[in-house]
Amino acid sequence: MNKPIIYQLFPRYFANYNETRKHNGTKEENGCGRFVDINERALQAIADLGVTHVWYTGIIRHATAQYNTPAITKGKAGSPYAITDYYDVDPDLAKNEAKRMQEFEALVQRTHDAGLGVFIDFVPNHVARQYKSVCKPAGVEDLGENDHPEWAFSPLNNFYYIPGQRFTMDKDLMGYEEYPAKVTGNDCFTSHPSENDWYETVKLNYGVFYQGGGEKQFFPIPSTWVKMRDILLFWASKGIDGVRVDMAEMVPVEFFAWAIAQVKKKYKKFLFIGECYDPNRYDAYLSAGFDYLYDKVGMYDYLRGVTSKGWPAYGITNQWMQHGDARLQHMLYFLENHDEQRIASGFFCGSGRCAEPAMIVAATLNQCPVMIYSGQELGERGMDLEGFSGIDGRSTIFDYWGIKSLQAWANKGKFDGAKLSEEQRELRAFYQRLLTLTRDNKAIQRGMMYDIAYAQGEGFDRAQHYAFLRHIKGETLLVIVNFHDREERIKVRIPNDAFVYLGLEEKPKATATDLLRGGKSAISFTPDNIFDIVLPAWKGVVLKIK
Repeated sequence: MNKPIIYQLFPRYFANYNETRKHNGTKEENGCGRFVDINERALQAIADLGVTHVWYTGIIRHATAQYNTPAITKGKAGSPYAITDYYDVDPDLAKNEAKRMQEFEALVQRTHDAGLGVFIDFVPNHVARQYKSVCKPAGVEDLGENDHPEWAFSPLNNFYYIPGQRFTMDKDLMGYEEYPAKVTGNDCFTSHPSENDWYETVKLNYGVFYQGGGEKQFFPIPSTWVKMRDILLFWASKGIDGVRVDMAEMVPVEFFAWAIAQVKKKYKKFLFIGECYDPNRYDAYLSAGFDYLYDKVGMYDYLRGVTSKGWPAYGITNQWMQHGDARLQHMLYFLENHDEQRIASGFFCGSGRCAEPAMIVAATLNQCPVMIYSGQELGERGMDLEGFSGIDGRSTIFDYWGIKSLQAWANKGKFDGAKLSEEQRELRAFYQRLLTLTRDNKAIQRGMMYDIAYAQGEGFDRAQHYAFLRHIKGETLLVIVNFHDREERIKVRIPNDAFVYLGLEEKPKATATDLLRGGKSAISFTPDNIFDIVLPAWKGVVLKIK
């Protein structure tokens, strides 16, 4: 399997050209991107960035203030993870609402025509409080349709209930009635969730009796298993290439082992990416059939710490070593996504340029996939006061909004970057060079890795510098990065063990060509030889040794 390079894209604001940006504005006031606005020019520009797959976020129909009770909807546009109909797409994203599914299918085809794969979200843990499928295929029973709400728990039910209690909150629910109350999506077993809970959602019941000590009642197969498997098969039939599974570890791994096997039996190349945060459970979810898992609490947290908190670079070694060779290639690396703060925000490090060495590491260290979030390549700051989402360093997923950096790049649908600043152009050019190299270079895609940071001595600051080798027959790369905020002359030593482990050929008169920045230099690529390289602040090189 080749190393996927994923571009996360939020259609609601990706191709929204409206520059009003009114606080807490409506769709009519602030605008909304649509399927048709993600045109061939946009997709070609994404492909030219070096990307192999697009993750379209917020596709499946979810609660919005227009169609659902605002008191239990977060923001005017609503959370894309409060699903109201698993068999429908978001009407906001359609030019012609009556043909919204056909417009999505056309987007999938355009994406494939651009040579890109398609991921969408699968949200298996919870749904919106006002869930009701009106687009389900004939003969399909809706979630909760045959539940017994007088039972707190039964594997026959799709939801968990709190019998005898009405759903309430510390605010006016504007006429919304729920009796008996359902359990809230973040495992909140109370009829009165707080504003900090996932109050807009209810948890799905996969047969785990949480209030009975976590007893698993999986035989016969619970109703929810069958319904959610069928939903997966429905979306796979639309021609998508995989799903990013939201909060996978809140759903029993036994369900995934059962469902993934059935999906992959019919769609052999269909991919599953799991949002998991507990390393102790990674092996179980990979064994269940997941292709990739988030490496959030490991590599993401550490690279962010090195970039913005003064953590020592040598600790990167521990992050990849904790997985072992078998697990490592299944970990998804990233520096941004919709849940995390933007690199250029005041909450992270204030400049997209400062993440260049971390991004080089994330993209080239191993065979595992790498992901960027639209706007990351432009240094998007995410420091707007949009509405429900405040100034938190993130681009809102709850509000109708126009993202300045993306609008400058999109240029009213031309996607030519004509309105970008020089700094934005330079940053995007860096991402294009890095991701294209990552996609096309066989040593990065499939080669072995040898971490040489441990072997460095005087002249190599292991707190600020990091280095490793990637090698496959016929290709040797040396990657060196500088996390310091000043230019550094770095002394690099290639240990003899690296030559032995990778089977490297000694080259006393080698040429080192920088595949990222250009330029060549003469070095002696021999065991334990030390050579100098000058790196500007927050920069790195990928040297091809020949």
